[in-house]
Formats: sequence, structure tokens, C-alpha cells
Amino acid sequence: MKPVILVVEDDKMIRELVRIYLSRAGYEVVEASDGEEAKEIFLSEHPCLIILDLMLPKLSGEEFCKWVREDERNEVSIIMLSAKSRTDDKIKGLKMGADDYMVKPFDPDELLAHVEAVLRRTGQFCQKITYDGLCIKPRKGEVLLFEKSLNLTKHEFNLLYYFMENPNVVISRESLVEQLYPLAEKIVLERTIDAHIKKLRKKIEENPAFPLRLQTVRGMGYKFVP
Repeated sequence: MKPVILVVEDDKMIRELVRIYLSRAGYEVVEASDGEEAKEIFLSEHPCLIILDLMLPKLSGEEFCKWVREDERNEVSIIMLSAKSRTDDKIKGLKMGADDYMVKPFDPDELLAHVEAVLRRTGQFCQKITYDGLCIKPRKGEVLLFEKSLNLTKHEFNLLYYFMENPNVVISRESLVEQLYPLAEKIVLERTIDAHIKKLRKKIEENPAFPLRLQTVRGMGYKFVP
């Protein structure tokens, strides 16, 4: 999946310019026009980098940055984008938790270069799959649901990872056994898969009796619906 970048900027023209350049470079871009909206999008999209204006309505960029950094699990990178050009403003921003600081007006190509430089240092944190607040980080063995850590067994984690890698694809029980269990475990019965699915639903579904994410396709198997 493409790295997700959240652009938080109240100036629509600047936001659109940044979106165009980042999209052309192959990034997935989500946008917020104020700090409160940025909170909501951050929790649902789990971006790996934030381009953050400091002078925002409702919740300032400084306050939003502090909110993000309050949770030590948030490994997201932050590039501050501000009209404040004094050295002490830059130092304050970096001490607040920014990974980089750029001054307006800026050259879009230079911003793109800064984005690429930051992601070269922190790109491993982008190795995750996120759909509507559900985020899996395969290298860390971690699953988050709206920032709340979920405790999954090995089989539940492997099942969820496989489903999230193949969204909207109907997968049979036979295929799940073949793909996810080593030879020594091939005696796994299909009803064991059903048991793992049932337990997984209790952890990722709002109402496990009527699952929206992990759906049963009668006579065929299961599919993950983002």
C-alpha cells in the first residue's frame, strides 16, 4: 500500500497544491482543514507522516502536535509548515516533536524532497495496512482499533493480516488452511478456522453477531470488507 500522508492546512489553495505534488509522487493523501478534523482523520487513517500548519482554527498546530506526541506508540513523522520563520520558532517546533520544519512560502519540490528524506529515516513505520480505524503493523505484530491496542493470538493475527492484504476477495476455508498453516499443522479442521474467525470478530467488530468487516459468504468462505 502507498504511504499515507495527512496534510493539515486551513488554506485550501496550499492544501490542494501539496496534495497534487504528493499524489503525483505516489503517496496517498488525506486532508484536514483544522485541528479537530485532523484528530478524527488521524485516528481513522493512521498516516505515517503529517504535514502540519501551525496556525489552524479550532485547535492549533502546536496543540495537535502535542496531542499526537502524548501517545508514545504514535511513531508518525511530522513536518511543520509555518509562516513563523524565526530561529526560536523552529527550535520550539522541533522540541515539540516535529521531525522537520519548513517556512512559508515554500517550493513544492523542496517540500517533496523533505518528505522523501524524512520517510527514508522513518519509512519502516509506514509498513502497515489501515482500513477505517483498523490498523495492522506486520513487522511489529501489532493491531490497533482506533488507537486501542488489540490482543490477538498468532492465528488471529495471521488471519487478519491475510484478509487485510486481500480486501473484498472471497477466501475459502481450504485456502486459509493452505496459506496460513505450516505442513505440521495441515490437520487443522475447517471448523477450527471458523472458531478463530468467531474470536477475531469479537475483537474487531462493533457487533460480532452482525459483522461488517469480516463477512461470511455462504457456501464460499469469508471476505474482508474495508
